[in-house]
Order: sequence, then C-alpha cells, then structure tokens
Amino acid sequence: MKRAQFMPPQATSPTPAPSPPSHLDEPVLDLAVPVFNEEKDLEPSVRRLHAHLRDTFPYPFRITVADNASTDATPLIAARLAGEFPEVEWIRLAEKGRGRALRAAWTRSRATVLAYLDVDLSTGLAALLPLVAPLLSGHSDLAIGTRLAPGARVVRGPRREVVSRCYNVLLRCTLSVRFSDAQCGFKAVRRDAAERLLPLVRDSGWFFDTELLVAAERAGLRIHEVPVDWVDDPDSRVALLSTALADLRGIARVGWALARGALPAGRRERRSVTPVAVMALTHLLLYAAVRPATGAQVANSLSLLACWTVAQAALGALPLPALAVRLALTAGSLAALRHTVPAAGHRAELAVLAAAHLALVPGVWPLGRNRTESEAS
Repeated sequence: MKRAQFMPPQATSPTPAPSPPSHLDEPVLDLAVPVFNEEKDLEPSVRRLHAHLRDTFPYPFRITVADNASTDATPLIAARLAGEFPEVEWIRLAEKGRGRALRAAWTRSRATVLAYLDVDLSTGLAALLPLVAPLLSGHSDLAIGTRLAPGARVVRGPRREVVSRCYNVLLRCTLSVRFSDAQCGFKAVRRDAAERLLPLVRDSGWFFDTELLVAAERAGLRIHEVPVDWVDDPDSRVALLSTALADLRGIARVGWALARGALPAGRRERRSVTPVAVMALTHLLLYAAVRPATGAQVANSLSLLACWTVAQAALGALPLPALAVRLALTAGSLAALRHTVPAAGHRAELAVLAAAHLALVPGVWPLGRNRTESEAS
C-alpha cells in the first residue's frame, strides 16, 4: 500500500489589506460639520474626527465642513484641511443658519447616509457607528443621538439641562412627538429619506432638526435613538433666549400646519375616520347633556375639553393646536348660528356642531399615536 506523500503548500503572496477610503470613491457616509466663526475648534475637531473615522469606520467616508458666513479665519482653515485630507471637503454659504448649512451639504451629496455633528464634538464619537449602522442595514430611516434616554451620560449645567428637558416636554404636549431629544447635534438620515423630507422643512436655523423629525414621524419613517455620552461645551455660541423664541415660533408654525393637515402623511401613516367620528359623537352627546345647564359656548368648550382629556388618557398625547382648531371652528359655528338665527334651539346647535365636525373629516386631529409598520406587527 503506497503511503500518501506530503506535499508542502506552494508559496503564495499575502492577502493585501483593504485599501483606505479614497476621495475617488463615492462615500457611504457624508458627515457634515456646520460652522460659524469656529477658527479655534475647527482644526483640532476635524483632525480628531478624521482620525476616528479612518481607524473605526469600515466604509468610504467624507467630512463636509459647511461654513455658513464665517467672518474670522474659519474659511481659510477649512480650505487648508480640505487640501490636506482627500476625505475632507469644504463649502461656503453666504448666509448664516445651521439648517441652511445642512440643507446645502446634504442636497449636494450622493452618499448613502447623510449625517452631521457639532464642531465642538460634545457627543462622544464612540456612538457614531451605532448611529449609522441601522441606516446602512436598512432597519431605520433616521437616527438621532439622545441625552434623555436611559444609558446616556450627560455632563452639563442645570440651566441647559432644564431648558432641554422643558423643550422636549413642550414638543410632546404640542406636537405629539415620540422622539426623546430633538436638539442633540448628532443625527443621521438615509439619503432617500432626506430627499423626501427636505422639501417639507422650511426652517433654516436651529429648529431645522425638530421640523425634520416631526416631518419624518408624520411620514411614518423609522427613527432610531442612540443614547450618547455628552459633555457640555462651556464656550457654546448658542444664544438661549433668541433660540428659544425662534423655536417657539417654529412650534407654532408646525403645529398650525399639522392642524390644517398641511404635512402629507406617508404610506404608513393613514388616519382612520372612525376615531374622529367617535370623538365627534361623544362631543355632541356631552354638549346635549351640559347645554341645558349653561350657555352654548360654555357647554361647547367644556364638552370638547372633556373629550380631549379622555383621549389624552386613552390614546396618548394629542397636539394642542389641533384642539384649538376644532374649538375655534365649533365656537365660530355656534356664534354664526346665534347671529343669523337668534331664536335657534338646541337641536339647531347640535346640527351646526355636527356640520363643523364633518368639515374636518377625514380629520386633522390625530387621535392616538401614529403607528409604524413595526409597531403594527
């Protein structure tokens, strides 16, 4: 029996290591860094960010410095960094506004995932890959860093902590949002989702983030939240008072758009007429019960507020602007009836209220939370 002869393996060349991302590659991630007069922080932050992405991110990437009308040495530093690193680009805008800078950077990019972070790098970079991964896998459409969810580690002063928490509570009460942190400067969106959402966003300043997320929820898109480590920048340039006033104006504008149904609903957010019809019927029954003991306007306000309170407890947060629209329409209808037919009875009042409710069908009052496909399943 012949013994098998051992043959030594032929010498082969070592497997080449993956080549680093090249500026000729179309990036998978385009990370915008909006800046205004950041000559002190820009260079060290971009170098640190570039090193982190080079060492940890497994796909081609780009860092886009979006300079919105800086008047110091920021443009010169950005241009120098873009000349030094193939993965760094620089765009210059003639007007200020973080939202304007992000829109410009994202609109021109063909990357699969569009993201941004603040130049002070307050958010720990270890959360960057967890932020982007659900978008690359197709699990989610947007991803946001949150400082207000379990697992987040935040170091900041009490004033900013209170302002941030109050702002997000206000969003829940007025716009019925479900995301936990609208203001964290650490967000990402798939390009196909951005192409749908950006035409719906009007703000060009700090409210841009909030409006983008509200539009995403209304369209039924999936928003993934990543708890982050976050350290407050003591040299922050954000003017709290003017920013807060601008945010309040933005909330009012978006709330009115929601109440009028001006924001289009996506395939996964279809409102049912049934809850609206039940709410209208309940309002009419309560009105009929209360009306004999009080005036028409008081009975209308009390019964409508009671319906809204019950819906809050049973179905989740409902936006106040939608309640205000319904209250204004029903109260105006009763006033018009009293003006034209002073002797109108209770039945006529009920008929007018029913007509006012029908004017809002299929409903600008979102009864209950919007459900995505994942929640429905």
